[in-house]
Amino acid sequence: MRRFIEGADRDQSTLLPECLDDWVGESNPVRVVDAFVEALDLDGMGFEDTEPSATGRPGYHPAVLLKLYIYGYLNRTQSSRRLEREARRNLEVIWLLQRLSPDDKTIADLRRDNGLGIKRVCAKFVELCRRMGLLTKASVAIDGSKFKAVNTRDKNFTKGKVERRRQQLEESVSRYLAQLDTADLQEPSETLAAKTAHLKEKLTKLKSEMHKLEAYEEAMLASPDQQISLTDPDSRSMATSGRGSGVVGYNVQVAVDTEHHLIIAHEVTNSGSDRAQLANMGKQAKAVLGVDRLKAVADRGYYTGEEIKACADADILVTLPKPNTTGMEAKGKFGKHDFAYLAKQDVYRCPAGELLAYWLTTVDGERTIRRYVTKACGSCLLKARCTTTKNRVISRWEHEHVMEDAQRRLDADPQAMRRRRETVEHPFGTLKMRMGATHFLTKRLPKVATEMALHVLAYNLTRVMNIMGAGALIAAIQA
Repeated sequence: MRRFIEGADRDQSTLLPECLDDWVGESNPVRVVDAFVEALDLDGMGFEDTEPSATGRPGYHPAVLLKLYIYGYLNRTQSSRRLEREARRNLEVIWLLQRLSPDDKTIADLRRDNGLGIKRVCAKFVELCRRMGLLTKASVAIDGSKFKAVNTRDKNFTKGKVERRRQQLEESVSRYLAQLDTADLQEPSETLAAKTAHLKEKLTKLKSEMHKLEAYEEAMLASPDQQISLTDPDSRSMATSGRGSGVVGYNVQVAVDTEHHLIIAHEVTNSGSDRAQLANMGKQAKAVLGVDRLKAVADRGYYTGEEIKACADADILVTLPKPNTTGMEAKGKFGKHDFAYLAKQDVYRCPAGELLAYWLTTVDGERTIRRYVTKACGSCLLKARCTTTKNRVISRWEHEHVMEDAQRRLDADPQAMRRRRETVEHPFGTLKMRMGATHFLTKRLPKVATEMALHVLAYNLTRVMNIMGAGALIAAIQA
């Protein structure tokens, strides 16, 4: 083994430094975690057991367990059992906890019982970032992404899944019955008897599965959204961007600062659609930043007139593309965007130059719709590309001007969608990489929201340390 670097003799006695602090460098992120938690008022944030009991065995202070959790989420160790092991062998954790080693049940109880407090800790760090001048730009990107829950596809039932499963079971029953009929025509033997017994056992199991499926169907039909999940009842089956793919999980909404890519607001929902989330996330981001007017950019999945109107009422200027839902362009016909609205005259100008005047007003649900029409369609040379009816009718919502304002902002800033993607895809990619293949470890929406708050806090801590360094962040915390 000569001319190689050799390890130390395992039988050689070694004297560790007298001071544990010597093992943790001044720029170690663990010092940021310690300083941040020490500066928090955990009692004021709603944490339980911040005061010791007068009787009984002394417990661990919540600050100790919170430090351990933040360290774990910073280092991709979210499991309470793994954190228990780290507390006994990891020098950074030994330093952080001052040689305390709580058991996994005690560690898990902090996350289970202090959801609201943990969310407030996450918000407190965002507030610290604002005080440090990292959130001076009143501009955010809003997006949502699907995260896996502790629930497989086989443990989730929708109407379509129940029908497909029933068909599979019925086909299996028919196949086994046909095999039994064939066996009855053969000469008796030990092999045939064993095969017949096996088939009857299969049929009994299938009948049991049919009874379970009937119970699942009854519960599914009684659910408000006609869907149930057995392992995590709050999780839902959601479509993803891949064709024919999906995930049983949660839809996590975020508002991300466009300058430093910090997550300033987030929310966990079990709605598979983003359409009702735009105004909610915009208002949360505006409140966190404390500004009078906010610029927000989102993708076409958020496009609804009511949400854009709610944002405009709250002084949130949203920029997002309009999805093509009519299919007119695919048919080679003129879409609504080919008709120019002339506000002063209150008319639409068609591609042939004719004017569509106001005709009547209708109410569609809660929407007041104005209809515009022209009688010139009969002799128009472009009618084949416009409509198959007698006259082309254009509908206009009474608040459609807010949607037109959003389109003008997009036309004036062609790079807006690119900036949105570069801003908001970064946090989601980092979060999912840290979570690993399993994503969430807890069940039910409130607990999943708590777990997400820890992930967001760890992400923001990492971003700020990369931007300004651990030493500068500690100094800002202690200032």
